Amino acid sequence: MTPSTPPALPGSATWEVPAFDIALWPGRSQPWCVVIPVINEGERIRNLLRRMAALSVSAMADIIIVDGGSKDGSLALDALQAQGVRGLLVKTGPGKLSAQLRCAYAFALQQGYAGIVTIDGNDKDDPEGIPRFIEALKAGYDFVQGSRFVPGGVAENTPRSRDWAIRFIHAPMLSLASGFRWTDTTQGFRAYSRRMLLDPRVAPFRDVFLTYELLAYLSYRGPRLGFRCIELPSIRRYPKGEVPTKISSVRGNLSVFKVLVAACLGRFNPAGDREA
Repeated sequence: MTPSTPPALPGSATWEVPAFDIALWPGRSQPWCVVIPVINEGERIRNLLRRMAALSVSAMADIIIVDGGSKDGSLALDALQAQGVRGLLVKTGPGKLSAQLRCAYAFALQQGYAGIVTIDGNDKDDPEGIPRFIEALKAGYDFVQGSRFVPGGVAENTPRSRDWAIRFIHAPMLSLASGFRWTDTTQGFRAYSRRMLLDPRVAPFRDVFLTYELLAYLSYRGPRLGFRCIELPSIRRYPKGEVPTKISSVRGNLSVFKVLVAACLGRFNPAGDREA
């Protein structure tokens, strides 16, 4: 049976969302969802899904994978369904991570979810934190950020250069600009309320968000607008040896820094609201 199409949300006609195909979707079954962006994650996404299945995540939140165009055969539908995956979206339009997230967030909001948890598909983040994130959303928080640097958090094998950049550049700049004390601002393990994502002053569905812009922007914009934010301890383990990342060492890090500066200066704010 094909799920019925929900009515359009107010204001959604002006959303800029990349084209995507719906490869798997039997309909919403939970009030919350977990969005997992992936592209060619191979055994890493399989292992993450096994860990989530062991935690019975699908009994508390629908699992939705948003694929950026994987070619490695890691997203076979029968295998995904066996691990409790509810939805698979395949982005066909332009853009990278932020474009994938716009696809998934727009879809999730249209389906009526009360909140969205996001966890990277590269198996660096321990999904044991997902229930705590959902509880925080239930308690009225609008933005829940996982942090390996707060009490109870775990950072294992983090590359020294990345650890230094987060602690002394990225998090301090966003903390100063947003007015909220962040400690782990590059981490994609986070959650947002429906209320925050649908607020027209946030307006996340714009084509300016293509790569890593959306993560930095929401960390800046959410506190500035008075949304309830919190950091919760999380566990992030990098494997020994090669680091699984889509950010190249020099050019990629420079691009992330440029995005950070632009976000802190309000450059990604909606038109007519470009405060510094």
